[in-house]
Amino acid sequence: MADQPLTSRGAATRGRILDAATREFAEHGIAGARIERIVAAARTNKAQLYAYFGSKEGLFDAIFFGSLERITNVVPIDATDLADWAVRLYDEYLRRPDLIRLATWARLERRPAGHLVEDTDRLDEHKLRAIAEAQASGVVRPGDPFDVLALVIAMSMAWSPVSNVYAATADEPSDVHEQRRALLRESVKRAVMT
Repeated sequence: MADQPLTSRGAATRGRILDAATREFAEHGIAGARIERIVAAARTNKAQLYAYFGSKEGLFDAIFFGSLERITNVVPIDATDLADWAVRLYDEYLRRPDLIRLATWARLERRPAGHLVEDTDRLDEHKLRAIAEAQASGVVRPGDPFDVLALVIAMSMAWSPVSNVYAATADEPSDVHEQRRALLRESVKRAVMT
């Protein structure tokens, strides 16, 4: 019973570290992030951070893989309606631009070529299976399920925080977002749905 307040206090500290580090890594990347800024923002110390995460890289990994799983859980794939899935991804990027920035830093600083993460099967297996099943039932056009997945994700990121053309924000008028959603929905339908 005496350990319970310590556990909840520890969980709160760990949560503050994750929140502060998410902001820091999203803004500055892995190389540019500073542990000193993270612990100051989290109101803790380096020893506590290293006790939880082991290293700066371990902290980034915890945040990065957590962000990938968050998007998977918050925006589950529906391979029978990939157009709707693309729109829901677009909306998630508006809600959490930091998550897409983390993936971009991982691409820039860790894996400039090939898959974004080593263990893609762990993250994409159910998505690829769903797409393959939709292809088998004639709902999604034939082709490598991974390429279909990559195309839909890329289309959903057209206005993301890391767009090379235009980065949308949640502050823009709702009718602008509705126009983009409609264009995205129709484009994905034409590109990959039968």
